[in-house]
Amino acid sequence: MTRRKIVVLGSTGSIGTQTLDICERLGADRVAVVGLVARRDSALLAEQAVRWGLSGERVVAVEREGSAAMTRLAMLEEADTVVIAVAGAAGLAATLAACAAGKRVCIATKEVLVAAGVLVTQAARDGGAMLLPIDSEHSALFQCLAGYDFSLIDKLHITASGGPFRTWTNERIQNATLEEALNHPTWRMGGKITIDSATLMNKGLEIIEACWLYGVGEEKVEVVVHPQSIIHSFVELRDGALLAQLGLPDMRLPIQIALLHPEKVDTGIPRLKPTQMRDLTFEAPDHVRFPAITLARQAFRAGGTAPAILNAANEAAVGAFLEGKLRFGQILERVADALGSISSSEADTLGKIVSADAAARRFIAENL
Repeated sequence: MTRRKIVVLGSTGSIGTQTLDICERLGADRVAVVGLVARRDSALLAEQAVRWGLSGERVVAVEREGSAAMTRLAMLEEADTVVIAVAGAAGLAATLAACAAGKRVCIATKEVLVAAGVLVTQAARDGGAMLLPIDSEHSALFQCLAGYDFSLIDKLHITASGGPFRTWTNERIQNATLEEALNHPTWRMGGKITIDSATLMNKGLEIIEACWLYGVGEEKVEVVVHPQSIIHSFVELRDGALLAQLGLPDMRLPIQIALLHPEKVDTGIPRLKPTQMRDLTFEAPDHVRFPAITLARQAFRAGGTAPAILNAANEAAVGAFLEGKLRFGQILERVADALGSISSSEADTLGKIVSADAAARRFIAENL
């Protein structure tokens, strides 16, 4: 039995709080929380620090202390596991630091691999780090691929709930309200990822993430709409075998798998019963009403800093929608405009990625 010593980057967000719930369930003989980072909710961060007996440099409020403090904590010598749950690309430098330090890096923040997949995977190889996905879809792929060489992959099929607008007309989608966009039918998540689920940009980002995690081209990653959110992904192997991972729409299981793999422990979280499954349905996504997947494929094919531009433009546009500065239908319009207007370069340094990220955010700010 291994006792994990865990740093949680983004401890007050949805994934962070669920990570700490799993740590509670596992108990002190299996886990120790040795560092906490939060960006906004300082009151909850203070409560978490008291609960886990942390103080001083082991507790970082990023807005007050800056990202350098987060990076320092990601490299904490005592820690063997770092959970990347800071929303958006803000956790990139810390992720690279954790990889370079040879940590078990549990990635919930898909934007890190989208913006800097080549740097993150190279840093993990060089540092001897283990990259483990927390995203439910990529956790499902990881579980289905256990024991198989990635060269045997024929297709990866990532499932999508379809979001709240799956059956809406294009005209109605364009003018969706914030309240409507945040009303996800099956998952309860933070604001940014919930809006990405409504536009299906989350699936576009997950395609790119899968390419980096499993070493495949984007043409081998498909999206299938599955409104019930019971099957989280399929792996289709070269011989035609189709493997699937099933579970309730509960992020705590993928979190636990990332923290403990290959160990298996009953923590009492709800389980899916075969007799509970009714009418599982599947359909292809509508790329006319939901063009985000096409945009993501275009960015990945373009290479270089284009995925970083896509990611940053999307983050900024979603932020503007959440603040009432853009209509829902304008989110992807602005992302497409940014991709078409900003020149990409090689994504071989963190500086170039940061520069592309800043250019995309500036473009959105200037085109509200």
